[in-house]
Amino acid sequence: MTLNKTPLHKTCTKHGGRMVEFAGWELPIQFSSVIDEHNSVRRNAGIFDISHMGVFLIQGVNPKDALQNLVPSDLDRIGHGEACYTVLLNKSGGIIDDLIIYDLENQQENMNKIMIIINASCIESDITWLKKNLNGKGLEISNAKSNKVLIALQGPESENHLNQILGQKLVNIPKFGHKEVPIRINDECDSMFIARTGYTGEDGFEILVRKETGKELWCKLIENGVTPCGLGARDTLRLEAAMPLYGNDINENTTPLEAGLGWLVHLETPGEFIGKNALIDQNQKGIQKKLVALKLDKKAIPRKGYPIIFNNKSIGEITSGTWSPTLNQGIALAYLPVEITKPGTKISVKIRDKMHSATVTKKPFYRRVF
Repeated sequence: MTLNKTPLHKTCTKHGGRMVEFAGWELPIQFSSVIDEHNSVRRNAGIFDISHMGVFLIQGVNPKDALQNLVPSDLDRIGHGEACYTVLLNKSGGIIDDLIIYDLENQQENMNKIMIIINASCIESDITWLKKNLNGKGLEISNAKSNKVLIALQGPESENHLNQILGQKLVNIPKFGHKEVPIRINDECDSMFIARTGYTGEDGFEILVRKETGKELWCKLIENGVTPCGLGARDTLRLEAAMPLYGNDINENTTPLEAGLGWLVHLETPGEFIGKNALIDQNQKGIQKKLVALKLDKKAIPRKGYPIIFNNKSIGEITSGTWSPTLNQGIALAYLPVEITKPGTKISVKIRDKMHSATVTKKPFYRRVF
């Protein structure tokens, strides 16, 4: 199988990236060590090559209104220069994918643009779903990543590092805000799309820019003291922040109400969306399972698929688990019967035929106060 490579592939290997396969792409799992990279993001700043993710434009007359029929979140709550995290649903209320929707500035009269960023493993199925359900709406769906790279700059010092390179302050970009900004590197002028979004629980930015400029920006940030980071640290960071991973913690057999994403669901809005009736029914009857956070009581590392035991019965399994460098203990996410999800409840995780005690805790495991 031939793996896809991002435009930053050679740049990453030059900086010591150890490559692995992920969703059909060859990407760095780490550069130095997962713990060092993780701590750099928590204390300073790190950069990630996320160019494997799907970035698409939906443009035409009222694309946001058309997209409203496919997501449970009220898109009228965001305006130009704003974005929101939401999910695509099937008729049963199951999650097809999670995504971020960006409302772009009007380019011309009666023509609007929406940009979406979706998971790499779901690109083909998502676009097929969108085209099927937006057919006849007079909208065009196009790849917005052509000849470009997508970089995540994350950490409490992200803004300072970026300000130094751009020569301008970005204080006017709020959380989940975005804009086009000029960038000048090595006497070359360019522009880049920058959004104050991320997948680490830290302040930071996701940047879409021409690949030539992106390579220079990557190197400049490293020269400025930013740490290159791989998939390993990205996973430990997002799990500490209790951010779900599609395919692990959420999928077509889990609803946003079960996944603790009820805040994305706006059932009070008058319009219809795919899966709304299923969510109304589930909201009325109550959920049977719920995604919870678990902390291991002693030193042990929970992994995906490990069984969870309560009163000598198997009641579920780990969906995501790791060692938390920040908490210095094992942490995990798992679906449990709703009656066993109260924080403080004691359960056991079976790891290599041994039982390890764990405690249900509130999400997230880590939260930065911005």
